[in-house]
Amino acid sequence: MNGQRVLLVDDEEELRRSTAQALELFGLSVQTFSHADHVLELTGFGFDGVVVSDIRMPGIDGMTLLHRIRELDAEIPVILVTGHGDVQLAVKAMREGAYDFLEKPFTPQHLAGIIRRALDRRGLVLENRRLRAVAGKRDDVEARLPGRTQVMVDLRYQLRAIGAADADTLVIGETGVGKEVVARALHDVSPRAHKPFIAINCAALPENLIESELFGHEAGAFPGALRPRYGKFEHGRGGTILLDEIGSMPVDLQAKFLRVLQERVITRLGSNETVPLDVRFIATSKVDLEAEVAAGRFRADLFYRLNVATIHVPSLAQRRADIPLLFLQLVREAAARYGREDPNVPADVISAIAQRDWPGNVRELRNAADRLVLGLDPRPGETAVPGRDGAGRLADKVAAFERNIIAGEIAAHGGALRPVYESLGISRKTLYEKMQKYGLDKKILGVEHLLQDDRDG
Repeated sequence: MNGQRVLLVDDEEELRRSTAQALELFGLSVQTFSHADHVLELTGFGFDGVVVSDIRMPGIDGMTLLHRIRELDAEIPVILVTGHGDVQLAVKAMREGAYDFLEKPFTPQHLAGIIRRALDRRGLVLENRRLRAVAGKRDDVEARLPGRTQVMVDLRYQLRAIGAADADTLVIGETGVGKEVVARALHDVSPRAHKPFIAINCAALPENLIESELFGHEAGAFPGALRPRYGKFEHGRGGTILLDEIGSMPVDLQAKFLRVLQERVITRLGSNETVPLDVRFIATSKVDLEAEVAAGRFRADLFYRLNVATIHVPSLAQRRADIPLLFLQLVREAAARYGREDPNVPADVISAIAQRDWPGNVRELRNAADRLVLGLDPRPGETAVPGRDGAGRLADKVAAFERNIIAGEIAAHGGALRPVYESLGISRKTLYEKMQKYGLDKKILGVEHLLQDDRDG
């Protein structure tokens, strides 16, 4: 199986152990988990195995795990194990992307057969991706960070170069631009791709437990510490640790983290023994850390130690021409996630999407795509057009209507203006004047023919 793995998740210890032993007798490499949290740390675009999970579990259940994994990579095979009363739920899971499901009780031979077919399929997916990358075609990085603007081409080039170098990296960008997506991609193109990816939200760590969460503790280190516990740093050994919004890390903890960066060792609470730490650190920030250093809220030595390599993720305002293509991709992803047919997005809606501002960046655009697919907002983006909400003067409503007609025609003709003014029955000069009046850009609107290529491809 060339190292391909089976991640087996079940909260029933006896069943988990017996299933793993039976699968190993069939020559499969099995890693077991009592809950789903750590499974997500091991899966991604580079994952070469299969996930087998019970549906009914406390915390993250099988259906939630399926959806989380599909967000990371929709082509990772997930096999769900169901009780007798869960068959209807399992059928729903199949519609939402599960590879297969198995009803209890099952024979190990049956499960092993399903797993082998799933591993073969996963192997073909990864080999196809590798061949496409070698041939210069769209690869995993471009699939996750799409865009044809120069800033996105440069970002992907920089990401591939830094990812392979295995250097600690600082990822800077506004809220919602996809900093964690960049961090995941850095991990997946690195030699550490088959090791854990641990994401830590520095802004959400409880102050009274922050050191224990990161460094771990020994039994008796503090009241309630009944047994030793690995911290997140130690749990991520061999892999990548993402420190999300590192600017939120308390100043007193920054000094301890600096020692970890410099010496690559940790000391658990209540212990004097140091533990070697082989990890790569990636930190993200939406704030200017140099300004935070100047204000005394962030240590200068930590900033320069982290800043071995820096990636700046552009906002949508910096890559406006990518918005239509990106929106259609998000619509397709949302349709697959919710088990819906790909909706037909009218050209005038795409043009409205391209023209409006998206201060929440890709996250806000993804929400708009979700609402469109669910039928909650069939014409997203148009609320930004004057008069579209039904209020305002008649002149504003007429202007908004005219603007959208012209924008839709430009998008429909791929940015070519002659068929636009001929179809509208106006002169070339009049068209230019109206485009200037309404702030329409043919370069932005003229991507509709590319969008159609993407739909057909």
